[in-house]
Amino acid sequence: MIRTRQEIGRAQRIVVKIGSSLLADAEQVGSVGTDGVQMQRVQRFTNEIARLHASGMQLVLVSSGAVALGCVQLGWVGRNLSVHEKQAAAAVGQPALMQAWKKAFAEHDIAVAQMLLTGDDLRHRRRYLNASNTSETLFAAGVIPIVNENDTVVVKEIKFGDNDNLGALVSLLTDADLLVIMTDVDALYDANPAKSANAQRIDLVVTVTPDIMDMAGDADSTFGTGGMSSKLRAAHIATRGGVATAVISGDSEGALAALLDGEDIGTLFACGGDRQTRRQHWISEVLPVAGQISIDDGAARALRKQGASLLPVGVRAVDGAFDKGECVEIVCQGDTIARGLCNYSAVEMRQLIGVASDDIEKVLGYRDFSSVVHRDNLVLLSGAEES
Repeated sequence: MIRTRQEIGRAQRIVVKIGSSLLADAEQVGSVGTDGVQMQRVQRFTNEIARLHASGMQLVLVSSGAVALGCVQLGWVGRNLSVHEKQAAAAVGQPALMQAWKKAFAEHDIAVAQMLLTGDDLRHRRRYLNASNTSETLFAAGVIPIVNENDTVVVKEIKFGDNDNLGALVSLLTDADLLVIMTDVDALYDANPAKSANAQRIDLVVTVTPDIMDMAGDADSTFGTGGMSSKLRAAHIATRGGVATAVISGDSEGALAALLDGEDIGTLFACGGDRQTRRQHWISEVLPVAGQISIDDGAARALRKQGASLLPVGVRAVDGAFDKGECVEIVCQGDTIARGLCNYSAVEMRQLIGVASDDIEKVLGYRDFSSVVHRDNLVLLSGAEES
């Protein structure tokens, strides 16, 4: 795991996320028939990535821009779009985006592959593993996967939120060493550098704390859905899974190579000591929560201190309508301390409140499991271990 700048050079698998504001050309507003791609930047990014690829590194490119490019082509820049208009813009812009990358990488004799994902793809374990296996096959073939959210079909319920979040999840999906977020700002600052002459760049973040999150500002670009706060959330997700994260400027030529050479640019978010396994991360960060189980203090201590499974005897209340195998929050005295995959449905759980494991069969007429949530399918959330 990468914890210092000197260790960045060890990275062998890198996810590079490039924002919409770096790729879409707002100068082409209303010029229907133009593709809206800033090709000079695409070629510059491609040149840098191709050099790393030639050195033996495996790279994934998470490329925003489909909706933005579609808006440029359709003359919709600045409009408040409906969901269906955004989907239509993505359908128009995605071919232009991929064609731009394909053309640029072809000059280096590098093949690229398009991977369009939705949140739903990563919330289903089998589809998650299929996407992971596909990326491994592409790496073995020397192909660079280019990932984007499938905005053409995505709806609110399955949307990642922004491509910073997508980049973090892809870094986990591909078991990357480093996530690099290239954007139109050059780093995280302790104040807004556009408003404060005394703003200081933060060169290293060991842990994404609430105080660090408070440093984030809002998005301030023509294109894109994420500001610095989304990048901090992405860094939190990635570093919890053992993937170091860097935020650097996409406007500075050679910034990616400089970062990998250990130069003091941008902000590095180091891997923490509480690295989660890929399965744990899937449970804690990817799966939607379908319900809530409230437990007593004794059960909470057993989870926190003993690494125990959650037994029905410690359950005090059940909220929601969830099926067997769905993800639930585990709450004690109003604080969410864990997430896990429940072995019983909400209907069954309401019958098992406070019941001893040996009596499950008496209550339900059968017993599939002695625990409500097995410890292998349970993840303590940040800070819960020390509570």
